[in-house]
Amino acid sequence: MPAYQPRIAITGGGPSGLALGLLLSRHNIHTIIYELRSKPTPEEIAKPSGMLNLHEESGLSVMRECGLWEGFQAAVGDCSESTRVLNPEGVVLHTDEGELSNRPEIPRHALTNLLAQNLPEDIVKWDHKITAARSERNPTTAATEIILDLGENGTATYDFVIGADGAWSRVRSILSDIKPFYSGAQLMTATVRHVSTNYPHLLELNGSGTLNALGGGNSISTHRGPQDSIRVYAAVSTPNERWAVEAGLQGKTAIEVKTTLLSDDKLFGKWASQLQELLAAACDEETKDNPGSKADLMPLYMLPVGHSWEHRCGATLIGDAAHLMTPWAGEGVNLALWDALDLAHVLAEVPETEDAASWQEALDPRVREFEKVMQARAKEKAEETLRNKNILLSENGAQNMANLFKMYEEMAAVGGETNGQQMRVG
Repeated sequence: MPAYQPRIAITGGGPSGLALGLLLSRHNIHTIIYELRSKPTPEEIAKPSGMLNLHEESGLSVMRECGLWEGFQAAVGDCSESTRVLNPEGVVLHTDEGELSNRPEIPRHALTNLLAQNLPEDIVKWDHKITAARSERNPTTAATEIILDLGENGTATYDFVIGADGAWSRVRSILSDIKPFYSGAQLMTATVRHVSTNYPHLLELNGSGTLNALGGGNSISTHRGPQDSIRVYAAVSTPNERWAVEAGLQGKTAIEVKTTLLSDDKLFGKWASQLQELLAAACDEETKDNPGSKADLMPLYMLPVGHSWEHRCGATLIGDAAHLMTPWAGEGVNLALWDALDLAHVLAEVPETEDAASWQEALDPRVREFEKVMQARAKEKAEETLRNKNILLSENGAQNMANLFKMYEEMAAVGGETNGQQMRVG
């Protein structure tokens, strides 16, 4: 009797879902990936996007194991690892050239494209929305089945489903009743392209890597990026989840949002002129490049630190679906890729069986152990991320960040490990 071929699905075509699909394909394990978005066009892929610094134990290991190291190396280089820290008055409190880190940066779009292009054809089902997921026991086979409701695309049944479908995961409802909650911060993203030509003074201010201007509970953070760009993130601390709505900013263009951000003294109204100009240029150019589009302004959510669930047969979670956190440690994508790497190893180790029930029986203890390790790892990173957020989005955020860098420099001088480049948005 031939070995049973398990039916496996991945919900979500972000970095973790694509990486897992690619890793499994290299072990000759077939999967289907469902992704809500349409397949990105070359024009969309070419647009500037946020930069991701990949870590050796996670993101970089995935690049190597997927056989993508050369392609990854070709895609890095738009953003150096240098860092600048300024207070709202524009005073530079810290600079470095990346001595505290060896974490190469890759544009998010480039990473997604690199993974997607190397997947076997037709694995990714674009334009497929998961509206619900449920678990049922098949009375004939005694196996657990996960049924995905695909809306207008009907339903599909699987022996094992991996929820890589982000913050509002449908698969999570099978395993956990916990939902993300508001983190106390709002974030707007905008991009200035061709800065060397159009804004050379802003390029001089930013440098070749990242800039962090912090104070009063707010921040302006940047990365250099593709098309000679600066990606600008403006963070606002507020306990009001509906702040953007009540401030009349929802649905507005970046240029319209700019007026509020720069006129309110509790936001950026009293910040140094060069920092205001950086934010203003980003808002202006974002609207110019995407006329009529609403600003990328949203409240940030997180799952409770240490989020866990009781293991159930047939499903698990990775990435933001499992451990959503804010971006103030640069860990989100790295953790998601680490999850994908570990889970691919788990699935590859399952021996051949004759039917679905036997396959699940062999898989279950392995997934249970995977979840235990993943949850412990994510808890540590979520604690770090929350600690960073509270330090950086504080009244004296710039000085706090500079003090931390000083501590990391002193640790490095005596041969200790540092994590200075984890204090960032991304």
